[in-house]
Amino acid sequence: MSDNQIYSDRSLKKYFNTLILIYVEAVMHIFPDTEVFIEYSVDKGLYTEIRPEVKLNSKIINQIKLEMLQLIESNQSIEKKCVSRHEAIDIFKHQRMNDKVKLLEGIDVESIEIFRINQRFYNIYGDVFDSTGEVDQFDLRITGNGIVLLFPRKEDNFDLPEYIHQENLFNVFREAERWAKLIGISNAGDLNQSISNKKINDIIKVSEALHEKKIAQIADTICEGQAKVIMIAGPSSSGKTTFANRLGIQLMVNGKKFKTISLDNYFVDREFTPLDHKGNYDFDTIEAVDLELFNEDINRLLKGEEVQLPTFNFLIGKREYINPPSLMNDGEYIVIEGIHGLNPKLTKHIKKANVYKIYISALTPLNIDNQNRISTTDLRLIRRMIRDNQYRGHNATRTLELWENVVKGENKYIFPFQENADVMFNSSLLYELAVLKKYALPVINEIDGRGRFKDDKNRLLEFLDYFKIIDDDTIIPNTSIIKEFIGGGCYE
Repeated sequence: MSDNQIYSDRSLKKYFNTLILIYVEAVMHIFPDTEVFIEYSVDKGLYTEIRPEVKLNSKIINQIKLEMLQLIESNQSIEKKCVSRHEAIDIFKHQRMNDKVKLLEGIDVESIEIFRINQRFYNIYGDVFDSTGEVDQFDLRITGNGIVLLFPRKEDNFDLPEYIHQENLFNVFREAERWAKLIGISNAGDLNQSISNKKINDIIKVSEALHEKKIAQIADTICEGQAKVIMIAGPSSSGKTTFANRLGIQLMVNGKKFKTISLDNYFVDREFTPLDHKGNYDFDTIEAVDLELFNEDINRLLKGEEVQLPTFNFLIGKREYINPPSLMNDGEYIVIEGIHGLNPKLTKHIKKANVYKIYISALTPLNIDNQNRISTTDLRLIRRMIRDNQYRGHNATRTLELWENVVKGENKYIFPFQENADVMFNSSLLYELAVLKKYALPVINEIDGRGRFKDDKNRLLEFLDYFKIIDDDTIIPNTSIIKEFIGGGCYE
């Protein structure tokens, strides 16, 4: 980023949105009869596709880069206009952007902000800079049938990150796209239309059935293999608790039993807990776990020995041994859920063949429209705001106060190891934002509109404006992952 820009989350979001505008305008100028689809995050970039498909090569990539650089170097102004919904619909009809027309026809908003570069208007979820010259760093990479757009990242000191292709993650998004096509929902416009047409109940049923089928397949794979230790890891608000319970049920369907072990019980005594750069206890680092004891106990259980497992007393900061000894029976599995489940350090003394690793996250394939993706981080944040309010007595402001450190921990301790997973489970549900909106709005509206998190409040409210509400959510089964957040689940 240029020297005169403030290094902040807000400026980075504006940078990101402005770069998307420049990229889409550049591609559509070169290929006027195509559409650009902003799909999803992969590693530290943004995966995009051009449709109808353009045969990509280095020459085309360089051509797009050159067009983007010309837009940046000419420092063109980005006109911002607030227009009525009907006026925006007419503009996008004229530009043959039917995805935006469908979106706007299906929501009840009085006005919308649109942005113009050259002679073309776009709607972008979030704010942008006043001119193209504010952007100075980007790169493009060919991946699969698309292009990954790289931009400065906070965790890389606001420089361009190195792109490392993550095949497993990429395939999970691909699978989610296939599911979305099967159901007929690819964007918010499609979802809203299904609600208006009274077809949402079928969408819910199929979405839940697809989840159950995937969990059953994972259980079958585990039972067909030799691994007895099942590690489950994923970022905050991914639905790990519900997933673990549903996986346990599917193991039982296969005639198997399981016992759960919490990594929290293997914290080192408080006096040995590492400190972070501020001198506070760092409970997130893997060094806060007694790795030697954990590995020793698991190996003894796998050998059929009786083991007295510890319980960590958080009040005094020490491990205690208050439970009767545990024994692992034939046909039984150990299920362990924790932040470090995919880190090879955690199971360094356990045979690799004995460990099956599962990564779970809410990787939604749903977009707002072709150029506006739904951030998986925002989806998880909304889930967490609702759950914190329902079960932890936290308001949305408190959730946001904690969120930065949560994300920082995920970037450091979870995401770098996600490709180590034997399988990835996508916990997102295509219909969920239409359900979450009803629960999220009163929680978000309590945020001080003039306080520290006013931009987050406005951004999330603008985002939720794009979705109709499913008022009656009684059709959602009590085993659903979404029930972990809104309540009414059978695993509470």
